Amino acid sequence: MLNIANLECVRGDRQLFSGLCFEMGEGSLLHVHGPNGSGKTTLLRAIAGLVLPEDGEIQWNGVSTRKLGEDFNRELIYMGHHYGLKFELTGFENLRVFSRLSGFNISDRQVEVALKQVGLARCVELPVKVLSQGQKKRVALARLLLQRSKLWILDEPFVALDVAAVSMLLDMIQQHVADGGMVILTTHQEVEVEVGKLQHLHLGER
Repeated sequence: MLNIANLECVRGDRQLFSGLCFEMGEGSLLHVHGPNGSGKTTLLRAIAGLVLPEDGEIQWNGVSTRKLGEDFNRELIYMGHHYGLKFELTGFENLRVFSRLSGFNISDRQVEVALKQVGLARCVELPVKVLSQGQKKRVALARLLLQRSKLWILDEPFVALDVAAVSMLLDMIQQHVADGGMVILTTHQEVEVEVGKLQHLHLGER
């Protein structure tokens, strides 16, 4: 469903990679590896449509994602180094705003259940600014339970998570892939993601 053809990305005056090609189908996970500065985050942001590549094409079901526009955006959820939260709002309010922006019809009950699933049932009425870094990350992760998107793009998703939260996220990823979803992730943590279709991409290697 996802096809990357001859992709080239540049940061400043430095070429990060060129001629990059790979494909992904339903029920698969792609683990992107590489040292700092090799272009892992840039690649993920390019696939998510947040940066423009110098050359090449990104296709979804055989159609350029640039042409698909919002139709492709609804098919993916991107989680980067920043949590994308409004700190003056509660976790509940953040997720309600997110659900409206994502275009999915999500009820208040679904938001409450998602927060409970990520271990934040007692923090529903607290503004995000008073939460710990790990709790903020859990609020962001609750989005994965609410947005019914095929493609998850996760840049260092295990940062700031304790052992229990890492296990929870691994279960979420593995279930999503088992249900026919697709995941692209980077991580410096030593975690074992057990899925049927596991692919590896190494950047920065000559």
